[in-house]
Amino acid sequence: MAVKALAPYDFPPKDTLDKFPAPLLYIGWDQHMMFCAPHCVPMPPDTKFGDLIQGVLPGMYSAHPDFARIDWSTVQWFDSGRPLTPDLDKTMAEHGLGHKSVLRFRTPGLNGLSGSAH
Repeated sequence: MAVKALAPYDFPPKDTLDKFPAPLLYIGWDQHMMFCAPHCVPMPPDTKFGDLIQGVLPGMYSAHPDFARIDWSTVQWFDSGRPLTPDLDKTMAEHGLGHKSVLRFRTPGLNGLSGSAH
């Protein structure tokens, strides 16, 4: 959403990449409101997408009873709202995911806790 300021609104941003150990990546699991907002994690640009799925996401989402039931071959991915078809062997940088990108995923057939998101 655009901001309409009543006076000059010019200042340097305080969340630039140089202030973090790696680019920040927001990751959200659609329709699973046990997690009320996307997680924000520093994600090195050389992290492979497959490593994100196997090494990062379990630490974030495995508390949800549906997580173990995810069929990763059917997951729908979105990069800042645009459909994304990831290559598990390519890096975050190769997918164009950079500082403050928003990565969301949907899990067909798993629609919230006990199907609550129908």
